[in-house]
Amino acid sequence: MKVALFSSQNYEKPFFSEALKDHPQIQLSYFSESLNEQTTALCQGFDAVCAFVNDTLNKTVLTELAESGIQTLALRCAGFNNVDIKTAQALGIKVVRVPAYSPEAVAEHCIALMLTLSRKTHKAYNRVREDNFDLNGLLGFNLHNKTIGVIGAGKIGQALIAILNGFGANILVYDPNIGEGSYTLSSLDMLLEQSDIISLNCPLSEATHHMINDNAFNKMKPGVMLINTSRGALIDTKACIRALKNSTLGYLGLDVYEQESELFFKNRSDEIIQDDVFSRLVSFPNVLITGHQGFFTQEALEQIANVTLFNLQEALDRRSELTNQVR
Repeated sequence: MKVALFSSQNYEKPFFSEALKDHPQIQLSYFSESLNEQTTALCQGFDAVCAFVNDTLNKTVLTELAESGIQTLALRCAGFNNVDIKTAQALGIKVVRVPAYSPEAVAEHCIALMLTLSRKTHKAYNRVREDNFDLNGLLGFNLHNKTIGVIGAGKIGQALIAILNGFGANILVYDPNIGEGSYTLSSLDMLLEQSDIISLNCPLSEATHHMINDNAFNKMKPGVMLINTSRGALIDTKACIRALKNSTLGYLGLDVYEQESELFFKNRSDEIIQDDVFSRLVSFPNVLITGHQGFFTQEALEQIANVTLFNLQEALDRRSELTNQVR
């Protein structure tokens, strides 16, 4: 099976090279380009495509993939909101993904954002490097006994809850699909109104798109902390800026951004950023943004490579079985 891997990064190649030792029938070709309407021509001669979180997999792209003979689309991520699933099914393209890769990696990044914002360690680091040991302006707060709202309690949410229990936090959870646990089940309104910190850990769908909007911010406590390590479009970014300006939001930690496909995973330090909304976000002193690195641990990358190749191997084996049956 010949596989075109798009949005390739140098850091993932060693993990795939190691995992490929167990899959000699799979050949990977790495493309640094994102998969979109302009790059589908690169898929000629391949049997499968491996895509990442910000690749474009709409009806146009999927139709061109099918015309190129692509039978399998392997996502090396958990989310699939960027895929037109109905079109893929209609075209006979099998879509597979990595539903869970070290959920602790993302959960621990949530905690890293919370602690960095609450204890201002990023600012302290810069001060000390300049021989400034003044503590004024660095006053923080404990996570212990704080009310922390977790929206979405899947594998990542559950890993986050386990960590927060260790801090002695009071945890509210909004997720219609779970039962009782080491937390208090809550309505969304109750969570928004009572939480000192809110963490978004739910998938992006039509129902959750811009779920954090002006209406949601109006229900929050003044000075609340908001953390998003899930999908950028869960938050209406312009409403978020308004909440920062009126001090509803006291702290904002983002590992994702609504328009991140135009920014993240590239070195843009020599460029003029054209996204005025993003530039306004990073201008606030109480905003901390990381470039979608919540998944970025050795353990997670190993699992992503192994599960992705396992999925491709299964697709190859099914194709061989069907070929033998026809014969």
